[in-house]
Amino acid sequence: MARNDFDSWVPEEYGSDVIQRVNLLSAVEANSRRIPMATDTRNEPRSAGVGVASVAKGGTYAEDTSTNDEVVLVARKFGQAIRIAEEDLNDSNVNIVASKQSDWATSYSKFLDNAVLGTTAVANGTTVPFESVFVTASTVTYTTAATGITYDNLSASLGALEEGDYFDLNSTVVIAHPSVRASLRGIKDTQDNPIFVQGLSGTPDTIFGINVSWSLGAKSSATATDSPTGQALVVFVNSDYLMLGVRSGPESMLSDEAGYLTDEPILKMRARRAFALGAPGAASVLSVGDEPV
Repeated sequence: MARNDFDSWVPEEYGSDVIQRVNLLSAVEANSRRIPMATDTRNEPRSAGVGVASVAKGGTYAEDTSTNDEVVLVARKFGQAIRIAEEDLNDSNVNIVASKQSDWATSYSKFLDNAVLGTTAVANGTTVPFESVFVTASTVTYTTAATGITYDNLSASLGALEEGDYFDLNSTVVIAHPSVRASLRGIKDTQDNPIFVQGLSGTPDTIFGINVSWSLGAKSSATATDSPTGQALVVFVNSDYLMLGVRSGPESMLSDEAGYLTDEPILKMRARRAFALGAPGAASVLSVGDEPV
């Protein structure tokens, strides 16, 4: 005897916990000197320092001729909109808005870090929002992908920062792409001590005793993107000179009512940021690959 088929009567069950990508904190947001901006442009004065010279008894003091200038921060807007059917918002057991806000925050973190650290072209205000650390830093070294990171090229990259006027051990940080971790774990000094130490109980990882922030945006790219595919970067930088202008956000807004003809509210997410490296000598970059993209 054939049984009746009631499959179409049984509702399909969906979980309410959305599986999401890792929610990243931007290494740039976390380590920069944050500068509030009340307008879209802000000029930050930059001192060229003051020299010193010996003065003979009764002699004439030499007058300083250092040229002071300024760094210009121009806010750029990063955003995205999502059109959502009103029925989905009302009927779903998933918090769609919170889920998409989290997804956008992840992409924003990678996009901002890539724009600040790894874009290789001259800034145009759109596809290349800022002059990146890669372009501005006085020293960018390369190592072939086959060779990978070595003690010598890591030491030389850090040394380029240490030799300049902008090195301050207390303010120096390393921002690197996580793909270099495997190479770092195998590098030891002449006393067989690892130069890369993984932090425990909430303490940060360190390279040569300097705190490391990991960023999926720390790769070279011709234009700013949240999924860069160029060479992995290891950036040594005095964080006091990572100048991040904060105009607004991150923030989001859901339209008060759906479109009259479509019943589709729109969720907008955005942030406005500006960036400049305060001095070229305040950073050095190690690029793991033959050439940048």
